[in-house]
Amino acid sequence: MKKPLFILAALLIGGAAAVLPPAGCGRNSAGHPAGKTIQYHCPMHPAVVSDQPGDCPICGMKLVLMEQEKQPGAAAAPSVPGLTAVSILPEARQRMGLVLGTVERRMLTRNIRTSARIVADETRLFRVTTKVEGWVDKLFVATTGQAVRPGDPLLTIYSPQLVSAQQEYLSAVQSAGWLKDSARQRLRLWDVSDEQIDRLEKTGQVEKTLTLYAPSGGFVTEKTVLAGQKILPGDPLLVVADLSVVWGDADIYESDLPYVQVGMPMELALPYWPGKTFSGKVSFVSPVLDRETRTLKIRLEIPNPDALLKLEMYGDAVLRFSLGEKLTAPESAIMKTGERTYAFRDDGAGKLVPVEVKTGVRSDGYYEVLAGLNEGDRVVTAANFLVDSESSMRAALDALSGK
Repeated sequence: MKKPLFILAALLIGGAAAVLPPAGCGRNSAGHPAGKTIQYHCPMHPAVVSDQPGDCPICGMKLVLMEQEKQPGAAAAPSVPGLTAVSILPEARQRMGLVLGTVERRMLTRNIRTSARIVADETRLFRVTTKVEGWVDKLFVATTGQAVRPGDPLLTIYSPQLVSAQQEYLSAVQSAGWLKDSARQRLRLWDVSDEQIDRLEKTGQVEKTLTLYAPSGGFVTEKTVLAGQKILPGDPLLVVADLSVVWGDADIYESDLPYVQVGMPMELALPYWPGKTFSGKVSFVSPVLDRETRTLKIRLEIPNPDALLKLEMYGDAVLRFSLGEKLTAPESAIMKTGERTYAFRDDGAGKLVPVEVKTGVRSDGYYEVLAGLNEGDRVVTAANFLVDSESSMRAALDALSGK
């Protein structure tokens, strides 16, 4: 009466899977002890089961021996419902491509990947303006995007007010000290440098124009003035951006918030420049979450000494957060069904035992193990699904036979 049992099990597990009928009951021809159930199965198609050796009708592979102890009493319940421990001989393991990995302690790092838009460092933007009314006499910066060095002349301004102030200073030079100091201070308030004032005092010649110099090295990102244009105090003329350090604006998801901190290291890569990376750090984390995208803005500070990163570029950023030393299992060993998470552990006696596992974070191909496995355990990392299919089939057969 074994034949209907095997056919029913195959229909329950594999549907269309082929099943070889058993050779009969009682002691088998191979002379195995009567205390064991002797069965053969296909490593690639676990639903193919027979009481005698032969070839798989599906793939033609030799059927391999599969033994299970007959225990009249109640057997120990499997650690994962619907699965049971299975014995797979070394030859069968080799054919299946079964590989074991080790549960061990290792340093874990949480990698957070996001895209970043390159923008100017706002603390390195310099707006060039003037405090006197006048006209632009000469413009040394011809175009937007022009590179300048610190102290380079940008433009000259003719201002009748400034000419009058210089004449007053020359007159005050011959007068009491406080008049001279007052006149000198007035020129300083109009951004006339001490060097220019000393030259005025030394030569006695009033300079017709005031020269404005670059406050920093970088690139002219805005230019709103032309030669001959009349300007008023406070008018924006130029913006110089120092791009030796740039910012990267990026978004992260809520699930990554516990791992993002100001000062943590990061790396930026450009998709069109393989092998080139830029190192930096997180300099700011926004206190406000975007309610539409459910993301948080962060700011990356990236040194850019060669100006290879251009404004409005996009790059791939990776933030690394050290989680410390954790007990880990290879990611390929962990099987998730939605309801349960489990792995197959080698018990050292030839059996693969399904064990329920509680996992933590995932990083660099490993899962943190919170419960279910111990350090040094050997777990299946390849051919898991074949082992899982074998285990579920054996559990179904045991249930049908009343074990």
